[in-house]
Amino acid sequence: MCSATGWFGAVAAEVGPGKTVAVVGDGAVGLLGVLAAKHLGAERIIAMSRHVPRQKLALEFGATDIVEERGDVGVARVKALTDGLGAHSVIEAVGTQESMMQAIRSTRPGGHVGYVGVSHDVELPGRELFFSHVHVHGGPAPVRRFLPELIDLIWNRVIDPGKVFDLALLLDEVAEGYRAMDERRAIKTLLWP
Repeated sequence: MCSATGWFGAVAAEVGPGKTVAVVGDGAVGLLGVLAAKHLGAERIIAMSRHVPRQKLALEFGATDIVEERGDVGVARVKALTDGLGAHSVIEAVGTQESMMQAIRSTRPGGHVGYVGVSHDVELPGRELFFSHVHVHGGPAPVRRFLPELIDLIWNRVIDPGKVFDLALLLDEVAEGYRAMDERRAIKTLLWP
């Protein structure tokens, strides 16, 4: 469940009122991390995205800034937007070496990274992490922990995470659904029987 994963990323990153949050990743989980950050009271939400439809949804979900750059250039943009400090909270929702390092380096000393992207051979450089003073917490979302609150928020129309489903296909078109998501033609595919 993308909603719970994005929510867990925000909670793991200790998003809260008045904080600046950066979200690395503009897939369904990252976008729902933006939604969670907004609901949890973040003052500024920086969505890192290169895709116009995803940028629009990020803004609709509560992003205040869009950063298209990646890697060290993306980190420099986040630092520039935060007076050189970095974000209080960063949600990592990709799972690559580059995205994890971008998340850690975009976080201010004493800040928190919530990583929910499934790690693909990510190795953390111990020395850099040691001197960064950044807290790192994440993993698979404990969905049951968040379901009661999320169901209530959705049922009462406080949040609408279903907006990430921008392509509906029949169940036997599942391969096309995955292809569309992989090629960035869709954020998330909804399959019908």
